[in-house]
Amino acid sequence: MIEVNKKRIIMNNIRKRILVSGGAGFIGSHLCEKLLGNGHEVLCMDNYFTGSKSNVIHLLDHPYFELIRHDVTAPFWAEVDQIYNLACPASPVHYQYNAIKTIKTSVMGAINMLGLAKRVRARILQASTSEVYGDPIIHPQQEDYWGNVNPIGIRSCYDEGKRCAETLFMDYHRQHNLDIKIIRIFNTYGPRMHPQDGRVVSNFIMQALCGDDITIYGDGSQTRSFQYVDDLIDGMLRMMDSDSSFIGPVNLGNPNEFTILQLAEQIITLTNSKSRIKLLPLPADDPKQRQPEISLAKEKLNWSPTVQLEEGLLKTIAYFEEKI
Repeated sequence: MIEVNKKRIIMNNIRKRILVSGGAGFIGSHLCEKLLGNGHEVLCMDNYFTGSKSNVIHLLDHPYFELIRHDVTAPFWAEVDQIYNLACPASPVHYQYNAIKTIKTSVMGAINMLGLAKRVRARILQASTSEVYGDPIIHPQQEDYWGNVNPIGIRSCYDEGKRCAETLFMDYHRQHNLDIKIIRIFNTYGPRMHPQDGRVVSNFIMQALCGDDITIYGDGSQTRSFQYVDDLIDGMLRMMDSDSSFIGPVNLGNPNEFTILQLAEQIITLTNSKSRIKLLPLPADDPKQRQPEISLAKEKLNWSPTVQLEEGLLKTIAYFEEKI
């Protein structure tokens, strides 16, 4: 049973009823767990395309947790105080599997969640992505950068879907005075990642633990910044609870930058693996650099990540070892 943070309830003087779309996913399950621990009532909504009941099974006996099987592309009604809109496949393998479904999830899902928020006057947070910056021509990426996105590429269903969702959030805010928050999530990893989700951290860990070749697309010189899931959840909660005058978008990510080759070598070392590195052709529209500029998050949310890469990788490796 999750411990209730009584101090937080006393500070807020109310238990909020909170809807998390995509709540059985990797990030959503950690968010549900944290919200329950803070004393709130949580409605976890998921269609289980990439989410899993196993991610939230330990929460099912909690008296303030409700699991709802529902697709965000269909309208949904509930009396809630806050909405976290996380529903959308987030890894290239999954979002390219059914590109039309992906963009429907981002666009129609945003419309449905915004419509619900408008009806019940709930505050709503959009989990957007660093992919709105595309293959950036400025480095690091800050929130006022409009991005360099291919609108007709194989990644467009996700990139442009998230960009359109941000547009919808801003238009609902301007037209209906809706209380919105927008965050842009950079590469996040940790326990409960799907072992076959195609993202670089889970790919490398699984390959290393199984003794397979570590497959790197390109020459490995492309860079990424890796954020542990606990840091992201802290940033999400701070954003949701921030002053209504600050709507974002705001970057949430770890600004420490690593090449993909450095990541592979570190995972091989931490797993004591005999795996070798194998280079494969770089996919279309794959960003060459990705690093968040987080001055705005520091200023407005008093937030910055605290978990360094090695510490987070060790926790994630332990999770995958148990899964295997």
